[in-house]
Amino acid sequence: MKFIVSSSEMLKKLQTLGGIINNNNTMQILDHFLFQLKGDQLHISASDLETTMSAVINVESEDDGAIAVPAKLLLDTLKTFPEQPLTFLVLENSTIEISSDYGKYALAYANAEDFPNPIELQEASKSVITADVLATAINKTLFATGNDDLRPVMNGIFFQFTKEGLKFVGTDAHKLVKYSREDISVEDEAQFIMPKKPLTLLKNTLSGDESDVLVEYTDANAKFTFDNFVLTCRLIDGKYPNYEAVIPKENPNKLVIDRQQFLNSVRRVSIFSNKTTHQIRMKIAGAELKISAEDIDYSNKAEERLTCEYQGDDMEIGFNSRFLLEMLANLNASTVQLEMSLPNRAGILTPVDGLEDGERVTMLVMPVMLGNS
Repeated sequence: MKFIVSSSEMLKKLQTLGGIINNNNTMQILDHFLFQLKGDQLHISASDLETTMSAVINVESEDDGAIAVPAKLLLDTLKTFPEQPLTFLVLENSTIEISSDYGKYALAYANAEDFPNPIELQEASKSVITADVLATAINKTLFATGNDDLRPVMNGIFFQFTKEGLKFVGTDAHKLVKYSREDISVEDEAQFIMPKKPLTLLKNTLSGDESDVLVEYTDANAKFTFDNFVLTCRLIDGKYPNYEAVIPKENPNKLVIDRQQFLNSVRRVSIFSNKTTHQIRMKIAGAELKISAEDIDYSNKAEERLTCEYQGDDMEIGFNSRFLLEMLANLNASTVQLEMSLPNRAGILTPVDGLEDGERVTMLVMPVMLGNS
């Protein structure tokens, strides 16, 4: 078995696939890439049992065969080469020899039959989504997901495909983000919860790409096919919380403000907040927003005043600055709106501009109880 391949093209594909490989695998074979040569096409796969991703590279060859190659050793070697053709030759003594312009390198390979088989999806529903839309949806919601082993359904993004549109939701019970596309619909209605790891791989691979992604899904698994890549993963089992029920419907108090100015102010003031609660206090009256924070233990405090547009009753409300900063940093708008009802009810942050037609972003941040000052 012999093939010739571009060093830079192989490195690019392997770096993407390498995101799947864990540092501490229970099975040694999972530290390898699976190489399956079929004439002039090399299929490369990586797996952690839960998620499998494969890519196809065009090579010069007329052979067929399959081996498992040590991932770290191969990646570390490829990173050192400038662009050049590399020749891979499988030898009888269970080693694979790589020939470059500089010399030869031999590494031991493992049996391809030990590599786990990818999950097969039986009678899957199918939808097609533009790569950039999917990447944007993941980007907007992934940061809001949780890390709680006791509530695994909150550790992923909830996909909701309907004839009316697509919805993607992430929440950790303190913050919630809903990203909707009313300009895209699907025939096969479905809902499922995608785990973080495959979402991160998709986000990094798809961003800025206008090609189509074929999404196939069953009750237990999902499969994404795009641009010579195939990603298959196990879905999170469980019922997603009724997120619509926690979004307040009546929010008479509306604050409109420059996003960057608001973000910078919260970032500065939060430096002086308590390092445990990260609490900031917002006092709104007329066209003035006062943002303050205090850490009584260290006698640190800060206060800033901003001008804003405000409709509603004078109000004082507290937020965890980290959550607010994450949300403001994740919006592309120049102006944002914060809708509120009461100091103990969630605030709803939405972009005023910067959205495409049919695109909607709703961010919900839970308040923190303010002590009397």
